[in-house]
Amino acid sequence: MEVSVKCEARHICIRLSGELDHHSAKGLLRRLDQEIEKALPTQLTLDLSGVTFMDSSGIALLIRARQRMQELGGTADVCGAAAQARRVLDAAGLQRYLTIR
Repeated sequence: MEVSVKCEARHICIRLSGELDHHSAKGLLRRLDQEIEKALPTQLTLDLSGVTFMDSSGIALLIRARQRMQELGGTADVCGAAAQARRVLDAAGLQRYLTIR
């Protein structure tokens, strides 16, 4: 799993590439927490355009990101999910909790 981070003002965009599964999720959760702590953003965008596969571990990651941003008084959204990842997001009903663009 490749991660790239772009910060501008109090907005952080984290772009994920590769497979978002149980093998990558644990390390990714740590990295996500580190990046949020470093930037203390008011808005987080998770760009899934490079994600080729996602399972329930990806759902847990997105929920954790949303919770962390709520703790900071900010928002989180998701963009660029390819067809397979979008099906997982839709099946989990995440659009009730996150803005998915």
